[in-house]
Amino acid sequence: MGRKHVRWLLSALLLFSDLGWTALAFYAAYQTRSRLSWPYPPQNIGGFEKYLPMLGVLLVWTATLFFFHRLYHLGRATSRLDEISRVAGAFSLAMIFTVATVSLAFKETILAFDYPRAMVFYAWAIGILWISIGRMLVRGLWGMLRVRGWDRSRMLIVGTGEAAEAVIRRIQNAPWFGYEVIGVVALHGNGATHVAGIPVIGTAEDLPNLVYARDVDEVLIAVPEAPHDEVLRLISLCERSNLSIKIYPDIFQLIATQPSLDDLGGLPLLTVRDVAQRGWKLVLKRAMDLVGASLGLILLSPLMLLIAILIKLDSPGPAFYVQERMGLDGRPFLMLKFRSMRADAEKDGPGWTRPDDPRRTRVGAILRRLNLDELPQLINVLLGDMSLVGPRPERPVYVEQFRRVIPRYMERHREKAGITGWAQVNGLRGDTSIAERTKYDLWYVENWSLWLDVKILLRTLVQTLSLRSPNAY
Repeated sequence: MGRKHVRWLLSALLLFSDLGWTALAFYAAYQTRSRLSWPYPPQNIGGFEKYLPMLGVLLVWTATLFFFHRLYHLGRATSRLDEISRVAGAFSLAMIFTVATVSLAFKETILAFDYPRAMVFYAWAIGILWISIGRMLVRGLWGMLRVRGWDRSRMLIVGTGEAAEAVIRRIQNAPWFGYEVIGVVALHGNGATHVAGIPVIGTAEDLPNLVYARDVDEVLIAVPEAPHDEVLRLISLCERSNLSIKIYPDIFQLIATQPSLDDLGGLPLLTVRDVAQRGWKLVLKRAMDLVGASLGLILLSPLMLLIAILIKLDSPGPAFYVQERMGLDGRPFLMLKFRSMRADAEKDGPGWTRPDDPRRTRVGAILRRLNLDELPQLINVLLGDMSLVGPRPERPVYVEQFRRVIPRYMERHREKAGITGWAQVNGLRGDTSIAERTKYDLWYVENWSLWLDVKILLRTLVQTLSLRSPNAY
C-alpha cells in the first residue's frame, strides 16, 4: 500500500472515530439529562429518536469544522496537547452552529422541535473528552504500526553539525513518528563519515541524484549556521515535485517567530523582540503560580514528609539541599531541593551531574529519576523567587561562564526561573548543550502564553509518570 493510501486510511480512521464518539457522546448526554436533575429536573423529554435530526446536524458540522481546522491533515510530530486544544475549539463551534441551525433553519418546519439546553452542555463536555480520547487511541495505534514499518517516511538530513545530530537523536528516540533517516548529506566535504550512527552519503551537490536514487520523501536541512542564500540554494537542489522540505531554524527564527510591524511617523519598523509577560499577563501568571504551588504543597505534603524521612534514614546529612541560583534580572536567591547526593558531594567544587553519578545516594537516584527532588521548589514559587514554568536557574559560577561565550544568555533572566521549562521538556536538561538550551529559553521568553505554560506542565507530568524524562539522572 502506497504512502498516499496509508495517509488516506489514517484520515478515514480519524473521521470515523470523531463521528462515532460524537454520536456516543450525544446519546450519553441524552441519557444523563434524562436521569440527572441538575441544574433543574428534566421536563418533556421524549424518546431519543426525537433528537436524531439534531444529531445529524451535529455530525455534519463536526466533520466540516474539523476538516477546516486541519484536524485530518495532522503532521507526524503534532503535539497531542495542541491537537486536543484544536479539537475543543472546533467541537465548540460545531455545537454552536448546530444549535443555531436547529433553532433557525428548522424553525416553523416539520423538523422543528424543542431540546433540553442542559443536554447541549453535556454533549459538548462529553464530546470534547471522548473525541480527544478516541484520537489519542487512533494516534497510539498508528504509532505502533509505524514502529512496525507502516507509513514510513524516508528522510535525508542535510548537515553534519550539532543541529543535525540533535535531530537524528530525536528521531531515533521517537520511532512512532515513522521517520527513517536513510543518510546524511554534508554541506561541504568535511571528512565526516557518520553523524549519530547515520552514514554520510554525499555532499550538497549530490542532492538532486540522491533524492531520486534513494526514493526520499522528506529532506530536513539542519544547518542553522548557514547563510540564507545557501539555504535557498539547498532548497533549489531538491527538485522532486512531491518532496517535503523542512528547515531547522537558526536562533533568530526561534526567537522572532511572531514579529510585528510598527509605525514610526510613516516609517515601518519590524519588532523582533518584545516582552511577552507584562501588565495583566504578569498578574495572571503569578495567580497561576500561587494556586498551583499552594495546591501542590497541600496535596503533596504527605509524600514530601515521607521523602524527607527516607533521605535521613538513607544517609547522614540534612533532608534539604539549599543552593544559590540566579533568578529574575540576575538576582541571586536560595533554591530548595531534596538532598539527592552525599553531604560531601561538592567538597572538590561544583560539577555537573552525569549518568550513574557516584555521588548520588540510593534514595537520591530514585528522586532524581522521578524529578521528586524538585518538589521543595514549590516553596520558592510561593515566596515569589521562582515560577512553576520558566528557564531553569543556574548557579552564579556557571552564569558568569556562560554569559561570556553564549550570545544573549542573560536575556533568559528577563523572566522568573521555573521548576520546569520549555528546554527541559524537549530533552535539554542536565549536562546538555547550554547554547541549545538558551535558544529554547529565549523562545519561551519571547512567546510566552498561559496555554504554553499549561502544555509544559502537562508534558512534564507525562514524562515523569511514564519514566521518560530525558537526561534525568
